[in-house]
Amino acid sequence: MTVLYVLIPLALIIVAGFVTAFVWSVKNGQLDDTDTPAERMLLDATRVSREPVRENGGMAEPKG
Repeated sequence: MTVLYVLIPLALIIVAGFVTAFVWSVKNGQLDDTDTPAERMLLDATRVSREPVRENGGMAEPKG
């Protein structure tokens, strides 16, 4: 029974810490963009150059 005198305040301190961390993350915009991280793996890592490429001294079609 005496262990409850330790565990209940300890549990309340832990809960207060989690609530504080959650409120801080919401206020600082950590949870604003939930779509981009999931879609980031679908985006191309390399950019395709739209500049014309010179081949044999002449103008060629853009590669890509």
